Amino acid sequence: MTKLIKNYRFLVLRRVSQILLLVLYFSANAYGVKILMGTLSSSLLFQTIPLSDPFAVLQMLAAGAALGVNVLVGALIILIFYMSIGGRAFCSWVCPINMITDMANWLRRVLFLDRIERKVWLGKNVRYWVLGLSLLLSFLTGVAAFEMVSPIAMLHRGVVFGMGMGVAAVSCIFLFDLFAVKNGWCGHLCPLGAFYSGISKQNILRVKHNQPNCTLCMKCKVVCPEKQVLDIVGKESGDIVSGECTNCGRCIEVCEDNALSFGVRNYINKNG
Repeated sequence: MTKLIKNYRFLVLRRVSQILLLVLYFSANAYGVKILMGTLSSSLLFQTIPLSDPFAVLQMLAAGAALGVNVLVGALIILIFYMSIGGRAFCSWVCPINMITDMANWLRRVLFLDRIERKVWLGKNVRYWVLGLSLLLSFLTGVAAFEMVSPIAMLHRGVVFGMGMGVAAVSCIFLFDLFAVKNGWCGHLCPLGAFYSGISKQNILRVKHNQPNCTLCMKCKVVCPEKQVLDIVGKESGDIVSGECTNCGRCIEVCEDNALSFGVRNYINKNG
């Protein structure tokens, strides 16, 4: 039992975090429990503290929208938190789509679909092109382009206010990740993930690698949704410094050598 808890402790905490946030948003809408009101794009915590999605705000600014002070302050709060502490943790600890893509990834391993030759290939940089395209389209059309079609927003609004197109969007992402490209949405296409990757290069919380403990089993790379960030595994000790790391902790859970752990970033060491 102790080993089971150790192997899934961060996964359980992530699910608790994701589901609790959905419950809080739903409770505010359905029962008037006003702890966290709104959506992931724009929220109000304790009816006082504004919280806004910085990428959504960036799109609205590109579209030429005049934004209120509360929206800008809310975006600044979230931006500072992820830039300085959380890194790309939004993707694995907050985003509800992560539960769908993790399920698809687990099924791929169970059904041995990873052994089948891939017919679709996507580079990791595609999401950055999608990010740029989202801002360009926002500028040209005068509306927040990605927010109009975002499966994240669709799923979240569906859970909070009642399912609509969210079912179709979530189903498409699940099937795409299961049969087409491993970690296809989160790892290759999502512009929100690209945005948080871009601002997360200097955050404090990091996965740390202790090379002398590593036995090169590579279990960490099997479960990591962004395995390219683990380039120092087995080679040298140091911090995983890539902004594309989602801080999900799965690599730490599966490492039986205690070679990986969470820690504070070393800004002085050459590897940090």
